[in-house]
Parts: sequence; structure tokens; C-alpha cells
Amino acid sequence: MGLDLRIPIGALFLCYGLLLGGYGLLWPQIVQDINVNFVWGIVLAVFGAVMLLLARQTGRGAPPSNSA
Repeated sequence: MGLDLRIPIGALFLCYGLLLGGYGLLWPQIVQDINVNFVWGIVLAVFGAVMLLLARQTGRGAPPSNSA
């Protein structure tokens, strides 16, 4: 089957992470000396990038067999 959910999930988290990180840089929310929006934006972006990387690496394997 050709459906790999890591691609849209990774893209979604990467976009949300970049948006939230940018928002955190422009309008910081400081809680106990930590810019919360920026930190969580980076966490989301890294998670999305890892998901996209895993989806890309999985696609490089052997082609699926047609044993129907």
C-alpha cells in the first residue's frame, strides 16, 4: 500500500513548529526565563523533520512485491 502517514504528519508538525517558533521570536512569552513558544516551536519542527526523514528513508528500500 502506498499510504505513508509520516509524510503529511511530518509536514504538518514542521509547518506548525516553524510558525510557532517564528511567533516566539517576534512576540516572546517568557515563563521562568524560558521563551515557551520558541522552545516548543523548535520541538515541533524537529519532530516533523524526523518524521519526514524516516518516511524518506523507508522509501529507499526494496520495491514492494506483488504477491496477490
